[in-house]
Amino acid sequence: MNEEQIKIPQATAKRLPLYYRFLKNLHSSGKQRVSSAELSEAVKVDSATIRRDFSYFGALGKKGYGYNVNYLLSFFRKTLDQDEVTKVALIGVGNLGTAFLNYNFMKNNNTKIEIAFEVDSDKVGKKVGQVPVYHLDELVPRLIEEDISVVILTIPAEVAQGVTDEVTKSNVKGILNFTPARLNVPSSIRVHHIDLAVELQSLVYFLKHYPNDTENSQD
Repeated sequence: MNEEQIKIPQATAKRLPLYYRFLKNLHSSGKQRVSSAELSEAVKVDSATIRRDFSYFGALGKKGYGYNVNYLLSFFRKTLDQDEVTKVALIGVGNLGTAFLNYNFMKNNNTKIEIAFEVDSDKVGKKVGQVPVYHLDELVPRLIEEDISVVILTIPAEVAQGVTDEVTKSNVKGILNFTPARLNVPSSIRVHHIDLAVELQSLVYFLKHYPNDTENSQD
């Protein structure tokens, strides 16, 4: 995000890409304005939360009119740095990694997996989803050469910390970690952990114990 913008709560920051995606769809359909109620229904976030989120950025809408779609789209594109491409590297070309390479965030204008790394000789030197796969031994120099700022880890948990230690020798600022390992990194690097097994267990628990609770159904 734009470093010059005001400091906003992390919960709000996480919702901004969701708003932006919906606004892009509205713009594509030719809609000129949208109310907080319509936004609420579409993104499954209550209207009060949406209005509070938007209030951090000043007067984005008018009472009784709603929000101008073109203006909001332009505003959030700038806020989310959509005109600047963030180069991403993927480490671990297994089943999950291969799925990421084939998808490659095609609906996101500002993120693209440029390179991937693997130790399997059957995959090294080839392309998966048009992304070149290099040997893990080339990790640090390639990350620096390609000016990679974000990496995705889809590797076995037992090697995650060792690989992360190598990543810290580059200019990477963010790690999206799909391994169960909890990583130790310098304060200059931000890590987001996504443990699919834990998320699934959490979902099953809520289904069993909170079957009629819809308040947090979109968490």
